[in-house]
Formats: sequence, C-alpha cells, structure tokens
Amino acid sequence: QVQLVESGGGLVQAGGSLRVSCAASGRTFSSHAMGWFRQAPGKEREFVAAISWGGVNSDYADSVKGRFTISRDNVKSTVYLQMNSLKPEDTAVYYCAGAATTAWPPLSYEYNYWGQGTQVTVSS
Repeated sequence: QVQLVESGGGLVQAGGSLRVSCAASGRTFSSHAMGWFRQAPGKEREFVAAISWGGVNSDYADSVKGRFTISRDNVKSTVYLQMNSLKPEDTAVYYCAGAATTAWPPLSYEYNYWGQGTQVTVSS
C-alpha cells in the first residue's frame, strides 16, 4: 500500500513559478508510475503529468507542455511537479496519484493511490 501526501501549493501571480511535492510512504513507491492530476471548481479532474517508475519516461497534458516538469526521487520517495509560467487557468487542486503498473503510460483507471490534494491559485 502507498500513502501519498501533497505539499507546496499556494498563491502565486501569473507568470510565476511553484513546485508541489508528493511524499509517499510504503515500500513499493519505486515500482509505481506516478502522476499529477488537477481539478478546478466546477470542472472534472484532468490529467497533468506522469512519470514512469524509474523516471525515464514522462508524459504531459498539452496544456502544460513546456511549462511544467515532473520528476521523482525514489530515495526520498517523493515526486515533484515544477510549474513555471503559471496562468490563472492553472488554478486548481492538484492531486498526486500512483499506479502499480509497468505499462506506459498508465491508463487513468490504473491510478489506485491518491493524495488529498493541494490548492494552487494563480492570480491575474
């Protein structure tokens, strides 16, 4: 079992940067692909980025490509999302999730561990 706790959210001006982190507990973190999702008020949760268990492969939503970078540190059992050039439309609750699969990229239903989320607010 993997438990996930996000941190690092906050309020930032448009054009600014923020890094959110997701600390995992559990011995199997390094075998999980990890992803970031977000949900804005009144909208469905959407995929943001994913990284394979070894960190070799990554995948991004078109809306964040070139601005966001996902990374992981398997020694620290932590996955990061560096967000640059933030826009007001990036405002959302950001969730990290884990998928116990070797397939790449994981399908949405394969994410079976979720954190509680961290709020990111981008002001214009």
